[in-house]
Amino acid sequence: MDRRNTLKFLGGGAALLALSACAQPQGDDIVDIAAGDPNFSTLVAALQAADLVDTLKGPGPFTVFAPTNAAFAALPAGTVDNLLLPENKDALVSILTYHVVPGQITAGDVLGTRQTVATVNGATVDVNGIVGKFGSGVKVNDAIVIQADIFATNGVIHAIDKVLLP
Repeated sequence: MDRRNTLKFLGGGAALLALSACAQPQGDDIVDIAAGDPNFSTLVAALQAADLVDTLKGPGPFTVFAPTNAAFAALPAGTVDNLLLPENKDALVSILTYHVVPGQITAGDVLGTRQTVATVNGATVDVNGIVGKFGSGVKVNDAIVIQADIFATNGVIHAIDKVLLP
């Protein structure tokens, strides 16, 4: 019986280690993760045009509500190209920093709650974790989080289906 309990204990410990390893950042920062995901190529191009790459490679922690390429494509025709022009850098910085919250907020932190959260650009977003029939989703303003908790060494990314506008 002693041997059985020891094996259970070791097996349980191994399971806990495996789970905690999955939840820990694996060495890439927010920008590296976004750059490695083809669904965020427009976001990465915008971060480069706005000179925000070094900031989001910093120590953080940051929470980034990251619009996918489809979210950018849903904007009126020409909007993204216009924002990427050097003369529109201030507007681009304002929009992109509206997607960033200082600190790390996971989906588990907001599920079942509704919070107003300050963004890096000084405005606030409404983070609604009481979404759906069973309260199982998260919205940021009117954008739906389509992939939550993409962990980075300096924070967390949540992919969203719309571009947030301050």
